[in-house]
Amino acid sequence: MIVHVRLFAAARELAGREVVEILVEEALTVGDLRALLATQVPALAPLLPHVRLAVNSSYASDATQVAAGDEVACIPPVSGG
Repeated sequence: MIVHVRLFAAARELAGREVVEILVEEALTVGDLRALLATQVPALAPLLPHVRLAVNSSYASDATQVAAGDEVACIPPVSGG
């Protein structure tokens, strides 16, 4: 299955694209996906421990299962003031 991960803000800038496609042969967790992102897009690796991943518009823990067709978003921390 192919998992599409939409990138926002700093994650998008580091990766140089809006969407990353990850090809996997079996079901995986958000934690697995986080590790695959670090491997397949090394520029994201320093940021990944600090981002929140959302599955189908809900923030997800690393134990959350990702299935075919799920919408995944990578949301970095935001600062402002």
